[in-house]
Order: sequence, then structure tokens, then C-alpha cells
Amino acid sequence: MFDVYRNDKCDLLVLSKGSAIPVLNCRHKWRKSRQRVFKVSDEIRSAVQRQGYYVRSLRAIKKGMI
Repeated sequence: MFDVYRNDKCDLLVLSKGSAIPVLNCRHKWRKSRQRVFKVSDEIRSAVQRQGYYVRSLRAIKKGMI
């Protein structure tokens, strides 16, 4: 399982369950999503295993959908 966090700049942070939030360059507070995540893509899974976390901006995705 994975924990998902968002901040006020619409960034997404994915961690393995129970991991501490890493110190990133972002000064914004991370808020934990209420939903549990059981499955993630292979890209996210490999990044979490390699780095311990996965960060992505959701703003680029929202712009592409409009």
C-alpha cells in the first residue's frame, strides 16, 4: 500500500505506507489524502523503491485535460 499527499501547489507525493515525509525543496505543507491506494503504475512503484518517494506536479495534467 501507498500513502498519497498533496500540497497547496497541486503537487503529488507518493510514499510507501508508514514512511516519513522526506525533506524536499518544497516549503509547502503536505496533506495526506483520505483515500487508500493499493495499486500504482510501474513508474511510480519503481521510483518509490529506488528513491523512497515519487513527486509529480498535477498542474501539467490539469492543463492538458482542458
